[in-house]
Amino acid sequence: MLANEIRGEAHGTAPVPLSVLDLVTVGAGRTATDALRTSVAMSRLAEARGYHRYWVAEHHSMPGVASSSPAVILAHLAAHTERIRLGSGGVMLPNHAPLVIAEQFGTLEALAPGRIDLGLGRAPGTDGATAAALRRTDHLNEGADDFPQQLAELTRFLDDDFPDGHPYHRIHAVPGPVQATSPGGVQSPHRPPIWLLGSSGFSARLAGMLGLPFAFAHHFSAQNTVPALDLYRESFRPSTVLDAPYALIGVAALATDEEREARRQVRAAALNMVRLRTGRPGLVPTPEEAEAYEFSPMEEEFIGSWTANVVHGTPDEVRSGLDDLHKRTGADELMITSNAHSGDVRLRSYELVADAYGLPGGSSASEG
Repeated sequence: MLANEIRGEAHGTAPVPLSVLDLVTVGAGRTATDALRTSVAMSRLAEARGYHRYWVAEHHSMPGVASSSPAVILAHLAAHTERIRLGSGGVMLPNHAPLVIAEQFGTLEALAPGRIDLGLGRAPGTDGATAAALRRTDHLNEGADDFPQQLAELTRFLDDDFPDGHPYHRIHAVPGPVQATSPGGVQSPHRPPIWLLGSSGFSARLAGMLGLPFAFAHHFSAQNTVPALDLYRESFRPSTVLDAPYALIGVAALATDEEREARRQVRAAALNMVRLRTGRPGLVPTPEEAEAYEFSPMEEEFIGSWTANVVHGTPDEVRSGLDDLHKRTGADELMITSNAHSGDVRLRSYELVADAYGLPGGSSASEG
């Protein structure tokens, strides 16, 4: 079973394992290089402070999100960490040929044995035109038929077990299990566990039926969280991967030393979301820019609903909010995404959350 590589361990007074979701956000006046250096610093901090895993999410055509190539970023983070689990949160499978993803994550597994997660989503992670450019087709099928077939094909490439007579029987994802069957071959005992990601019931049900771990995007679909987790648990069938359900939820959370500063930072991130939702994606604005911006009544209404789902404030307030969220959802793991203009603010937030729960380690493991 892969369960030992899926289930985490809670540290300190945290009710469940805590993890990190990194969008590699780029603030105004900053470069992608700055954002990626922050990601290295955050992954090292997360490892030093006892966060369980560190995931990177695939997005495209968004100036303020520099995570278009999760596998490349994860390889870089693997070179700067030693123990923390690294993974995709997620790879948008319809954008890619399953063989390519099997090869990429087989390579990551070879670079960081026993530390790689493969989280998969069925949304494009971008707008329709960009998805068409990625896939070289205007036919975008994300329905009930296509994604399960792609998932099954990817799983067979990872396990190297296409049946005799299948067109891909003699095609092998390398690095992968086929190397163990070659003369003198020795293969790693690890294989990246597959997670299904979702913001509705489709992936929840599929993950349950296949006995896979499930990650729900509470940070942008909070109203669906409890129904999706209930559906996952009701649909769950034990598998060779898991004997019982395991679900994490992505949570937007930002801790600062002062409550007012948390509100300033979150309002700037909210302005970024307003621009994204109205077809004007850009770099994450500064809090000063957000303070000077004149929001329309409709924009203010959106910001109110969006910020209501961001756990923010002092460390004690964030800890209380995360505890309440865990009680309401029964999630097995909380994956925190802290979005702010400044990398230093994001780093500080993860440090403060770790301190609030008494996680192991001391001050920041790295600056950058």
